[in-house]
Amino acid sequence: MNIILLGPPGAGKGTQAQRLVEERGMVQLSTGDMLRAAVKAGTPVGLQAKAVMEAGELVSDAIVSALIGERMDAGTGSGAIFDGYPRTAAQADALDLLLSERGQALDHVIELGVDEDALVERIVGRFTCAVCGTGYHETFKRPVVDNVCDVCGASEFKRRPDDNEQTVRTRMAEYRAKTAPIIPIYESRGLVRRVDGMADIGQVTAAIESILDGR
Repeated sequence: MNIILLGPPGAGKGTQAQRLVEERGMVQLSTGDMLRAAVKAGTPVGLQAKAVMEAGELVSDAIVSALIGERMDAGTGSGAIFDGYPRTAAQADALDLLLSERGQALDHVIELGVDEDALVERIVGRFTCAVCGTGYHETFKRPVVDNVCDVCGASEFKRRPDDNEQTVRTRMAEYRAKTAPIIPIYESRGLVRRVDGMADIGQVTAAIESILDGR
């Protein structure tokens, strides 16, 4: 089974993809992670990408598609979860070709729908223990004792520098601009299903499982 997970940053794609990896044996194909891994491993595509990035240029669709193909040829277990790809109509066409060359098809396109203001609050309020990495939130999950990590007792916390409202809203606008062209492509094939990404994590997982099981 091959699926695309769509949703703006903070919608929970990574969490849901990881659950599918653990519970179904699927493979998460996250282009950013794969690009870094390919560069580090020095694969043919990784060396191409490294040269482009060192020249200060953007990695082309052709290189990203080659990277995806390289990873698919290494095996995708019980199926692939495409995360962050495709982002454009050209990449959607490239994915069709990659799948057809391997005798495969796309089964579902699942979009995690979000309320933008609520998502801003969710992201901007995040912070983690600087020692053990346990995650907290100013509103939804504060430490039991203020400024003391529940897990390791440390008193140092950190925030991601891009977890601020302006950056988050900019990323959401970019997501809408980049994703808008590809949704109609998959809607015309009857592949798009939408899940409430603002629901409890377990409820989101159950909704995705229901789609994959054809319920």
